[in-house]
Amino acid sequence: QVQVVESGGGLVQTGGSLRLSCAVSGRTFGGTGRGWFRQAPGKEREFVAAVSATGDTTHYSDSVKGRFAISRDNAGKTVILQMNNLKPEDTAVYYCAIGTYYYTSPEDRDYAYWGQGTQVTVSS
Repeated sequence: QVQVVESGGGLVQTGGSLRLSCAVSGRTFGGTGRGWFRQAPGKEREFVAAVSATGDTTHYSDSVKGRFAISRDNAGKTVILQMNNLKPEDTAVYYCAIGTYYYTSPEDRDYAYWGQGTQVTVSS
């Protein structure tokens, strides 16, 4: 089976930084992409960032482009989301997901396994 566990969330002031980690264990599906999504209260889950199976291609939502950076190790066992210059609108539960395909995708239907999420709160 697959286990996906996020960590690193917390409370930070506007303009601050957080580093989210995602640990994948069990059957890791190293040849597929990884993604981060988020869901704010009362809103639908939305795409944040994705990285391809080889790590050489990344894709970001317009709202985080230039502020967030996604990376992974070769095996896909660790996925990092570095978040800088955080804004109150970044407040959400952040989810790590294991993709079905090798390429990046902003569509949650292209991800097969999900973690339980980690809360990020940005105060103004």
